[in-house]
Amino acid sequence: MKKTLSLVAALSVALSAPGMAAEKFTFMTNWYAQAEHGGFYQAQAQNLYRDAGLDVTLKMGGPQVHTMQLMAAGQADCIISDNMQALQSWQSGVEAMPVATTFQHSAIVFITHPDVKSQADLQGKTFLLASEAYTSYWPWAQSALNLKAARARPYTFSIQPFLADKTLVQQGYLTSEPFAVQKAGAQANVYPISEWGYPPYGNSIVCMKSTVEKRPQVVAAFIKASMQGWKNYLQDPSAGNVLIKKENPNMGDDQIAFSLAQMKKYQMLTGGDAQTQGIGIMTESRLKQTYQLLVENKLIDPAKVPFKGSYNLTFIQDAKVMP
Repeated sequence: MKKTLSLVAALSVALSAPGMAAEKFTFMTNWYAQAEHGGFYQAQAQNLYRDAGLDVTLKMGGPQVHTMQLMAAGQADCIISDNMQALQSWQSGVEAMPVATTFQHSAIVFITHPDVKSQADLQGKTFLLASEAYTSYWPWAQSALNLKAARARPYTFSIQPFLADKTLVQQGYLTSEPFAVQKAGAQANVYPISEWGYPPYGNSIVCMKSTVEKRPQVVAAFIKASMQGWKNYLQDPSAGNVLIKKENPNMGDDQIAFSLAQMKKYQMLTGGDAQTQGIGIMTESRLKQTYQLLVENKLIDPAKVPFKGSYNLTFIQDAKVMP
């Protein structure tokens, strides 16, 4: 391990040496540019990637953009995904591995009307769920939260059905749907499912195994610069926000401010293990919890999907960008 770290450190220094051509690196996010990607845009705006010897291109994801497929096809070096999806990709022959994370816990929430004051009050409710819920958190919720008898309807990414029917619970993203509900002037409760035990990380950095093996120094440099970008963004997001709004003109200042406030309130980047091990840290024990969740709910076949070798924590353990 020490030999590997020494090699990575030496190669990282070489990347930024004067006269060396910058290494091209393409990173694809999971949605249109937003505060949830702020650290990456901050690193770009403040030339942290350039100073690390990288020529980074940030590409936006969006609806109907299958980032995992695009990465497997060579259209991106790494992407924003999550450690659950990365494990599921192995089952279809795509060897994608998490190497760091953005959020220390999932940003998935249940949004309820004020009558739901605890987990127990979810019983008998009808849930509005997107299709991907059925291969991620919903099987866990049915078991862990005793919602096996719960009814479900499709979530159309509009809050209007929820606002019109006081018996509904809808899925949401901590930094998004609660903002829409607030703007509508409605009263609602927001429950992050991570607080009820849902183990996956949120917005992880996922790379192809082949990229990690062939370009370790480049991945290490990208992760280090990105985590510094996140630290800087949380302190003063102005530089990153200029790029975010340039890439996504529909992104308003009020939405950015709300998202940033939520990330700080819930310590999405700085809580948990990040407090002692640095922004972006992942641990084997947490990854193993997600693996076991998938196996127990028959979402992956352990005979086809290995746990060992499905992740690489070397780079983020070495980065140590403290909050």
